[in-house]
Amino acid sequence: MSPPSTSTPTAPVAGNAVAIKNFAFAPATLKVKAGTTVTWTNQDTDAHTVTSAGSGGPLHSAALTTHAAYSHRFTQPGTYHYLCTIHPFMTGTVEVTR
Repeated sequence: MSPPSTSTPTAPVAGNAVAIKNFAFAPATLKVKAGTTVTWTNQDTDAHTVTSAGSGGPLHSAALTTHAAYSHRFTQPGTYHYLCTIHPFMTGTVEVTR
């Protein structure tokens, strides 16, 4: 019998890196302070994008090939939702605090 899991995958994770793997953003929700640069790195063999959901958002990566990375510095507090435009079921959130 395995021990119960103590992690909650839906809870925001602190840090500044998001892995793109298995057609998902990991962590799905990242919590950072304003002024933090977040870097997404594609670990899949398929290309992916990091694009703000809705219009006017700050995230607009090109298609990221395997091992390619995209970075963005978040200067304003807020909740930033994003997706992969190639695979729209892939979504993530960056929560920026002061």
